[in-house]
Amino acid sequence: MKTFFYILLLSIVLKSHAQITDFSYIDFKKADSIALSYSDENLYNLPLLAYKLTSNLDTEAEQFRAIYYWVCHNITNNYNLFLRNKHQRNRYKNDSLKLSEWNNDFKKKLFKKLLKKKTTICTGYAYLVKELAQLAKLDCEIVQGYGRVSTTDINKLDLPNHSWNAIKIDNKWYLCDPTWASGIPNPKTNSFKFEYNDGFFLAEPKLFAINHYPIEKKWWLFEENIPSFKDFLEAPIIYGKAYENLKFHHFPKQMHKDTKLFENITFDFVTKEPLNTKDITFLIDNGSDSKHIEPNSVTIEDYHVKIEHQFLKKGFYDLHVYFKNDLISTYTFKVKR
Repeated sequence: MKTFFYILLLSIVLKSHAQITDFSYIDFKKADSIALSYSDENLYNLPLLAYKLTSNLDTEAEQFRAIYYWVCHNITNNYNLFLRNKHQRNRYKNDSLKLSEWNNDFKKKLFKKLLKKKTTICTGYAYLVKELAQLAKLDCEIVQGYGRVSTTDINKLDLPNHSWNAIKIDNKWYLCDPTWASGIPNPKTNSFKFEYNDGFFLAEPKLFAINHYPIEKKWWLFEENIPSFKDFLEAPIIYGKAYENLKFHHFPKQMHKDTKLFENITFDFVTKEPLNTKDITFLIDNGSDSKHIEPNSVTIEDYHVKIEHQFLKKGFYDLHVYFKNDLISTYTFKVKR
């Protein structure tokens, strides 16, 4: 019985730490190079594409990396499609028959565009990663759920709006988001710019959970302190650069906080690389003015960063955290006397 307990405990620990650092011994340059060498490939023969991407790679991690890297560098995020789908899904959200009909019709059009023009939305990214991975005999799933970015209206987030992937490597599940890793759609121009973000590849599950909420609980990939949907909606905004810089985000756990003059506010992070205290700044906006400042106190021990700050004037503030020139996270504070 005791042996079973320790095995169970070990499996939970392993499950909760499934992330890229498990493969720190692997140099992914070969996989990345192979992916880039096939940038002109189309999607008309997926079995052949999967073979080309993976046949000269020995490990499951490298094989999946080549597939993921290829998708992120060759498929554009179509913001017009996203907006159209969002509008229609909201229109039919109270009519399950019309919603189902729209979903089925839209998927057909979506995959035609993916096949012909290599452009899609999150559903297409997740589908293509899964198909190529399974053709390479890797166990991969599409995860459906909710995603939050800085432009998400949480008051209207009542339907699942995002898809990503779970991949099984060496008998262990990992999370990745090929849509957000591929680049940045511009809402003003509806254009797309490839800008690969490696932080979404085999991401740390607890960091991933801040702006990804899976419908199925098994895809949290950790057992303790699973956030409620309310927790998810109230969480801070974290940006793509957070995934490149952070291992964990501990505090604040909510985006908004009511505070008092001179009350101490703590920000707590664990970083992937060491930082200097001068690397950390705030951009504070009070609605009429914004300025970069240094926090009142920064303590760094190895990779653990603890920041403390107090507001000296009452008001409502947006506070943005920067590591060097990278925007990491945003919070709002209402400061009273």
